[in-house]
Amino acid sequence: MKILIPIDKKDRYLSIISSIEENSAWAVVELDVGKIVNVEFYDRYEDVFCLLSALIVINNLEFIWPLKDDGIKTYCVSSERSIDEIIESFLLNRLKEI
Repeated sequence: MKILIPIDKKDRYLSIISSIEENSAWAVVELDVGKIVNVEFYDRYEDVFCLLSALIVINNLEFIWPLKDDGIKTYCVSSERSIDEIIESFLLNRLKEI
């Protein structure tokens, strides 16, 4: 399973989620049996060439319709900011689906 998250910098442990309009990178987090296996970083969404299971955004006001048209489930964080916090909440079904 691969999850797409807009982030502020290309660092696995220091990056935090940011809005789609203000992000400087995209993180593709690969999960296997509930664990983070790999995190890849991309400059643009168009550079991501893999099957995505979900998109996680900072709020429900983000412009996500092009991604929704691709059939990607979209979730919104509440107070989570780091990649680890976001993935933990995703696995525990704490994120709100948009």
